[in-house]
Amino acid sequence: MILSLLLAGPLAADPLPPPLTGDDFLPFDPAQAALGHQLFYDPILSGNNNISCAHCHHPDFGTSDGLSLGIGEGGLGLGPERTAGSGETRIRKRIPRNAPGLWNLGAREIHTLFHDGRLSRSDLYGNGFDSPAEEWLPQGLDSLLAAQALFPLAAQFEMAGNPSENEVIGAVHDRIDKAWPILAKRVRTDPRYGPAFVAAFDHVRQPEQVSIVEIANALAAFMIAEWTSIDSPFDRYLAGDSAALTPEQRRGMALFYGRARCATCHSGPLLSDQKFHALGLPPFGPGRTRTFDPYARDVGRMGETDRLADAYRFRTLMLRNVARTAPYGHNGAFPTLEGIVRHHLDPDGSLAAWSPDMARLPRVDWLAKIDFVVLQDRRELARQARARDIAPVRLGDDEIAEILAFLEALTGAGVDRPPFGVPEDFRP
Repeated sequence: MILSLLLAGPLAADPLPPPLTGDDFLPFDPAQAALGHQLFYDPILSGNNNISCAHCHHPDFGTSDGLSLGIGEGGLGLGPERTAGSGETRIRKRIPRNAPGLWNLGAREIHTLFHDGRLSRSDLYGNGFDSPAEEWLPQGLDSLLAAQALFPLAAQFEMAGNPSENEVIGAVHDRIDKAWPILAKRVRTDPRYGPAFVAAFDHVRQPEQVSIVEIANALAAFMIAEWTSIDSPFDRYLAGDSAALTPEQRRGMALFYGRARCATCHSGPLLSDQKFHALGLPPFGPGRTRTFDPYARDVGRMGETDRLADAYRFRTLMLRNVARTAPYGHNGAFPTLEGIVRHHLDPDGSLAAWSPDMARLPRVDWLAKIDFVVLQDRRELARQARARDIAPVRLGDDEIAEILAFLEALTGAGVDRPPFGVPEDFRP
């Protein structure tokens, strides 16, 4: 089948992946997914009851937020119009990294999540995962996606809030797992949720039994149900429909799997090797600093492993619906898909042409001095340049347009018709 597909268009140097099917994704319970749907859009899971998962992962912005670096707890509004708040409740820090899209995170083959890979499947701590919670991560989580759902809830600048504001963040500063029972009690004592959990989970006989594990599993079930996307023109092409791609898209596919070398990293059915690569993106923002970092910077994977070989490397993101998830890069440095493609092809030229006004950063006067301070550090910039993993590839403008056309063909036909959609009572 794959041979015949290749022969239907320009020959690609690397083989095309097999088509994705429903069997490639984890199963989910519809009743649990319905619960997760309500919780995803409900601020009940935040320390100050003022931000939900959807504020940073909204379908209107491709399940991201349309910002380079997000405005988390304390902010007001949604998407690019979100502001940093004011007074004592205003934000204390930008979210250090771009909010990734949530497409296809229920795929069975995914073994690592977060830009720096700090969550992965592992037997290291006896709970199935290597995570920031180490041995304190609770037992019973159904999937890597369920485990991932727990960490924004305990993150100060994302959802937990600032010290002295609420008991959730106070518990986090004691130990990360101390916050989750507080949130679970909130949920199970809410008359909207307690009985619904009893109905959705066979082992839950009364609301008092609902823990953060059931909440995380419900959130994961929802994300799998809502954002599994395997019906793009590219998916139909892989399944045997040779007319699903236009001639321009097929030429772009040949470049993607051939001379442009995109598939070196964006490989396999999910279009990601799930490994870590340094792209030399323009640095800015507070960075995800370690306790001993003397200034705002982001060392990527090295922050998790402490290995110098991992410095400035970030996980390869999957590409389904990539045309919907601007801006691009681990810090959202490029506002357009063309911008990030051209950076891959010509990193030096891209860096020379990049300017801070390309970053989508809502104005935050009290953080302005931090936003681009790293650009003044020549030694840090030199370290990042030395770590770069990509080399220039010479392509013409027409060929770049063909690659962009192929990337547009990764957009699912059903992305605007999800099973659940945004609740009518959601208030950004």
